[in-house]
Amino acid sequence: MEDIVIVINPGSTSTKVACFSNGALLADETIRHTTDEISKFEGIAEQLTYRKEMINRFIEKQNIKPKDVQAVVGRGGLLRPIPGGTYLVDETMVEDLKSAKYGSHASNLGGVLAYEFSKKYGIPAYIVDPVVVDEFHPLARLSGLKGIERRSVGHALNQKAVGRKILADNGKEYEKSNIIVAHLGGGISIGAHQKGEMVDVVNGLDGEGPYSPERTGSLPLIDFAAYIQTEDMTIKEVKSLIAGKGGIKSYLNEIDLRIITEQIENGDKKAQYYIDGMCYQISKSIGEMATVLAGKVDYIILTGGASYSEYIVNQIKKNTEWIAPVEVYAGEMEMSALYQGAVRIFEGKEKARDYKEAKIRKAEVN
Repeated sequence: MEDIVIVINPGSTSTKVACFSNGALLADETIRHTTDEISKFEGIAEQLTYRKEMINRFIEKQNIKPKDVQAVVGRGGLLRPIPGGTYLVDETMVEDLKSAKYGSHASNLGGVLAYEFSKKYGIPAYIVDPVVVDEFHPLARLSGLKGIERRSVGHALNQKAVGRKILADNGKEYEKSNIIVAHLGGGISIGAHQKGEMVDVVNGLDGEGPYSPERTGSLPLIDFAAYIQTEDMTIKEVKSLIAGKGGIKSYLNEIDLRIITEQIENGDKKAQYYIDGMCYQISKSIGEMATVLAGKVDYIILTGGASYSEYIVNQIKKNTEWIAPVEVYAGEMEMSALYQGAVRIFEGKEKARDYKEAKIRKAEVN
């Protein structure tokens, strides 16, 4: 056994770890963390040793020899805005992730854990297409108010990976195609991908676009400002409302789309009304991204957990199929996407990027 790549994907209540070799998955495991276990730690960075030990146990069970490990790949966390690609993990990146300089999230441990194992094995560590991927055209940054810029935040890893897969299945290349990818989960992000770059994205985390099971999406600003004032809300409370307590949850007090779909099948008109509203807004945002691509769209791709729902997929299809063919990849492919990012480096299809030197596209205006 040789040329093994270890893939690490930390989440808030789990750590996913897998071993790949020669294009095949050898073994994987989702290590669950209880609330009691996680609550013992003051913050994300303090969980490093605990999670590292869990991953070590997994690796030991696979009887992997250190000489057979080619690279370690971690999920990219909250870093400064950078273009997409596969990045070599270095001390600067690790420090930004550990210090939570750009935000705290469990995914910050991805690059740090990969770096720890890379030192152990004497091999490179990488991250691939983190959530901060920024390939915006300069005009996409404009918000309409001086001093505030739109941010590129979305499911870049899964959007790009699914886009590559669907295009390859249809005999096309990601770097030569135009696609719209809608990642439909508890949160929703919808990206316009133009010849290998995600040039614009509907950023649900910041309150843009359609409402989702847990997020508000765009709100009428004057009414929302009055609501914030009336409720005397802090910024932290506003963020929690926009990305956690809004959307379907606020209407139906439920976020499990399997339950809601079953309610619709049983004739629940209220549930149908609010799901139809979400599908309407998703379709509207897909249309918005089509204008970013000047109508030249090869495929619209629906992915994420909500894409398992035939009802939701069919509602969106009937509104958007006139733009371009609609393809569906339900769920996500994050673990294999991380692995494939390293493979592209091994095969010479890409060069590993340097985090310190990475620059995003900005308008040169005074």
